[in-house]
Amino acid sequence: MTTRRLILTRSAAIVGAASTGLLLPQIARAQGNKVRVGLMLPYTGTFAQLGVAIENGVRMAIDEKGGKLGGREIEWFKVDDESEPSKGVENATKLVQRDKVDVLIGTVHSGVQMGIQKVARDSGVLNLIPNAGVHAATRSLCAPNVFRTSFTNSQPTLALGQAMIAKGHKKAVWITWKYAAGDEAFEGFRDSYTKAGGTIVKELGLPFPNVEFQALLTEIASLKPDAVACFFAGGGAAKFIRDYAAAGLKGKIPLYGSGFLTEGVLDAAGPAADGIITTMHYSDSLDTPRNKQFRLAYATTFRSQPDVYAVQGYDTGLLLAQGAAAVKGDLNNKQALYKAMESAVIDSPRGKWTMSKSHNPVQDIYLRVVENKENKVLGVAAKALADSGAGCKMG
Repeated sequence: MTTRRLILTRSAAIVGAASTGLLLPQIARAQGNKVRVGLMLPYTGTFAQLGVAIENGVRMAIDEKGGKLGGREIEWFKVDDESEPSKGVENATKLVQRDKVDVLIGTVHSGVQMGIQKVARDSGVLNLIPNAGVHAATRSLCAPNVFRTSFTNSQPTLALGQAMIAKGHKKAVWITWKYAAGDEAFEGFRDSYTKAGGTIVKELGLPFPNVEFQALLTEIASLKPDAVACFFAGGGAAKFIRDYAAAGLKGKIPLYGSGFLTEGVLDAAGPAADGIITTMHYSDSLDTPRNKQFRLAYATTFRSQPDVYAVQGYDTGLLLAQGAAAVKGDLNNKQALYKAMESAVIDSPRGKWTMSKSHNPVQDIYLRVVENKENKVLGVAAKALADSGAGCKMG
């Protein structure tokens, strides 16, 4: 049985190879003029909406540039990464080896990004990261062909410490889920808060994605810090905000966080979120002509409101279009392509930003407060903030 199956498989492979061989010249000629763009994003599960918003943003930016890259037509390839780290390498390999993409855009989940990172480093394919904030991607595992258009996990919280000290909060408790994103967000908070003269009274954590906050909230009440700083996101963030208020802490101990705490969860969190202050590289309410123009165009095109993920996707499209234009569509001219992308100034809805030496955005981080289900901008918490890029050796 096994032998027969093996023979059949081999025969099929030989026939497949033969037919491919026959068709290869025509395929090469027909597709030679097209840039092959692979999207590896979550299209199912918890992060599905994020994947859709990112893809919308990418396509919108490229459509605004005439729907081509450096004058060449585009062929799109899509893989649902399911936010499943164990399939990261396999899915990225499909796009690179099977679909022969020129550029791989992905992803949202940091664990999946580590799989893409391995494939990008091994194959040399251009990888643009539209969300995943994992430090290693632009630190110890940085690569000339990997560019991030979003943030590192510690970037938003790196702007938080000074803002809290300015409000007179000298003793703080930190709380998060115990996983990579939480640990890396803490690094930014710890570095900025202690440098500004603050003392972290206690670090509290619970396993991801546990949302049983009660015991930790009781502990916060007994510690009586000047303020609480945290990293949570998604549905868990909404529950934390509601539980914080229900525990009687709202109005007594001010709550601060990385911007993801209040991103996309304000309807679910309700009035409990009012007054929460966060730091983030974007806000829906940014009062600039560029942001208003973007928001109107996005809403008109997709019949939905854009969020930070749509902006990051949009900026990914802008960066790719700028790079492709510089090399007149020849993405194989890698040295010139990377140089153009490294020196790009992205005119983003979040404000203009540039690329750091380790290929991560150098960008303004905004101070925001929640008012009536909106993140209102109070000002700029940090101008042109760069991630350290520690351990990055390009080569």
